Amino acid sequence: MMITSAQHPNNPAGSRSAGPLGSTSMVNTGLAVSMRILLADDHEMVRDTISAYLESEGRAAVVSVADYPSAMKALDAKGPFDLVLLDFSMPGMNGLDGLTDAMRSHPGQPFAILSGTAPNRIAQEAVEAGAIGFIPKSMGAKSLVNAVRFMIAGETYVPASVMQDAGQEAETEFTKQLSQRERQVLTGLCYGRSNKEIARELDLQEVTIKLHVRTLCKKLNAKNRTQAALIAKDAGFE
Repeated sequence: MMITSAQHPNNPAGSRSAGPLGSTSMVNTGLAVSMRILLADDHEMVRDTISAYLESEGRAAVVSVADYPSAMKALDAKGPFDLVLLDFSMPGMNGLDGLTDAMRSHPGQPFAILSGTAPNRIAQEAVEAGAIGFIPKSMGAKSLVNAVRFMIAGETYVPASVMQDAGQEAETEFTKQLSQRERQVLTGLCYGRSNKEIARELDLQEVTIKLHVRTLCKKLNAKNRTQAALIAKDAGFE
């Protein structure tokens, strides 16, 4: 399922001129004859799987990189692309700050956020910031290809289920006591991630994460990180 908006200002529908690699993307009634896509994700298996989907099912030419700085270098050297997929939690991305910086540096280039762990509210925030869509990593191959084609045609794509869940999220007494960074760290704890993994996702030093965990435990009256995660889940925090 999907929701759509009017034609996205960052990606007017129609043909796109060939980039430095010499391929041309042509859009006709939403179906791409060929697509040039930049995929940035730090998990090799995810990159390989999504690239295979897009190449076999969507007849796309995919350039894949492992982090945000590499994505920006690829854009400078090989862009523009029909679509750029940015992993929300990859090194250097720093959440939506990376999206904002990328759009500022490459005006007119369509960007979409890819994530397997970001809270659903991030989808709405990404679109409001100017992204042309939000794709969960759990999406099936055919749905992924259709979503990419839809965005390349100039429309905004977010799964309806994600938007519905995001609309149900509200500020609670529990979340009011936490800063945005503390919420991000707590989300990592709830997913069972180590300090090192959380630090990598948030592009912070591991010692900084340790300090946030310590602060969280004090605020939540938790003896350790595991209890903090349990308290958060009992409070409905995701």
